[in-house]
Amino acid sequence: MAPIMIETISSPAGLAQADFQLAMPLKDRRIVVAMSGGVDSSVVAALAARSGAEVIGVTLQLYDHGAKAKRVGACCAGQDIKDARAVADRLGFAHHVYDHESRFRDTVIDQFADEYLNGRTPIPCVRCNMGVKFTDLFALAKDLGADCLATGHYVRRMMGPNGAELHRAVDPARDQSYFLFATTQDQLDFLRFPLGGLEKSVVREIARDLGLGVAGKPDSQDICFVPDGDYATLVRKLRPEADDQGEIVHVDGTVLGAHKGLVHYTVGQRRGIEIGGQAEPLYVIRLNAAAKQVVVGPRSALAVSGARLGEANWLDGVDGRDVMAKVRSMARPVPARVEGDRLVFAAPEFGVAPGQAAVLYDAADNSRVLGGGWIDETYPVAA
Repeated sequence: MAPIMIETISSPAGLAQADFQLAMPLKDRRIVVAMSGGVDSSVVAALAARSGAEVIGVTLQLYDHGAKAKRVGACCAGQDIKDARAVADRLGFAHHVYDHESRFRDTVIDQFADEYLNGRTPIPCVRCNMGVKFTDLFALAKDLGADCLATGHYVRRMMGPNGAELHRAVDPARDQSYFLFATTQDQLDFLRFPLGGLEKSVVREIARDLGLGVAGKPDSQDICFVPDGDYATLVRKLRPEADDQGEIVHVDGTVLGAHKGLVHYTVGQRRGIEIGGQAEPLYVIRLNAAAKQVVVGPRSALAVSGARLGEANWLDGVDGRDVMAKVRSMARPVPARVEGDRLVFAAPEFGVAPGQAAVLYDAADNSRVLGGGWIDETYPVAA
């Protein structure tokens, strides 16, 4: 089935086109749009409405309406729900709000705290995407009789020889493919990402041209449920034992001092260790949660040869395959090879932290996401 291009929208930034990849006529199609209340999902809803399809907006209320709801850069709470509803009212389509606060707390917030307690570095936005946002929204959209679920994520859904593929966004500064590695093939078949081919400046221009009140709204933050970015306070509130003190131990076994709680440290961290008198700067090498130890050492001790991956999700076969691996959201992909549940780096890699994700891209076409997994364990470079 050939992609169907919808009506173009003129703006000073140029011509923007959105492709919902649905069969004609679009007037017989129903698009459910996941609306967070921000500019991206609002523009997706506007593009869907202009396509001629029936549009239903859906917003998940994910946490309480207190301080988090009022903070600039939050999402899926008080003011954002009002903003989403205002866009739906302006564009003339139905909008539903579903309370998923309990599930979000159980599957995202509590797990976020537990990961820190266990000496791991969590990525809550991935857990949110693979849980309440895609799994639950997927089911809701199906129940509403949708032909697809459209979101404001900056990735591309492209048709390949074996079906739908997940690719990086055109705008590298906005690409969110790292956070969507857990998208399953069934979900990808149903999902649409109409902003993946646009730059953010064009998206805001479309919003202004259409008179949407969210056109100048700031982008949401990665950890939307943490007021002022103070995640340590949240973790201490949920898991007071995360603040227990313990030893700071050199990789050679020497006890160097005491730390103020595992929640304050992550693998690769240099600042805040507060141990002086060393020949080389100290970095956090690993966290031993069972012994409540922060293990530190020189930068060379951070080097790893590979990692064991758990909870893997693959969109194509990867075993025995050369890939490009991205082990942190801000890191550049590096050459690697997959050997069973192990990811083996072509050269030593630094700052690879359990709890983070390793997202793999096709070595021949590094825009294509092959999937990924959670880093459960790392392997030091042999001496």
